[in-house]
Amino acid sequence: PQGQANKWIKNLEKANNLQVIKLSEGGEYLRTLENAIQFGLPVLLENVGEELDPSLEPLLLKQIFKQGGVNCIRLGDSTIEYSSGFRFYVTTKLRNPHYLPEIAVKVTLLNFMITPAGLSDQMLGVAVATERPDLEEQKASLVVQSAENNRKLKEIEDKILEV
Repeated sequence: PQGQANKWIKNLEKANNLQVIKLSEGGEYLRTLENAIQFGLPVLLENVGEELDPSLEPLLLKQIFKQGGVNCIRLGDSTIEYSSGFRFYVTTKLRNPHYLPEIAVKVTLLNFMITPAGLSDQMLGVAVATERPDLEEQKASLVVQSAENNRKLKEIEDKILEV
């Protein structure tokens, strides 16, 4: 179950050139993060423990400021341009992490714990994909189409409310 979130995020951001980093990469992950922030690329920080690197603090608090009419953020000892398209995902392999309240208020926590109904759906999906790949492909396209239709409906509702 711990890999579910990573798989879901990678699939979600596949078309947007997702950058995957780990805290174990030393200073290299900060360079990748800076580039992603500047160019508006999504970033997935994998396998964190219960404590986060203090250099990520300004990013988690969204301490964005204007400098010369451009949004900027201070990361480590450098000030970089902040693109509004930037998205930051953090995942852990810990089964039941307990984050300090200081961290919990800075982020949105999602629990990807699998339920019996979800496991049953996954197993059925695997069985159908093995037996009838055409049906599984059709189901996947219907799910994507349904999500797209829901997004369009939300946009239309928002436009109606604006008027």
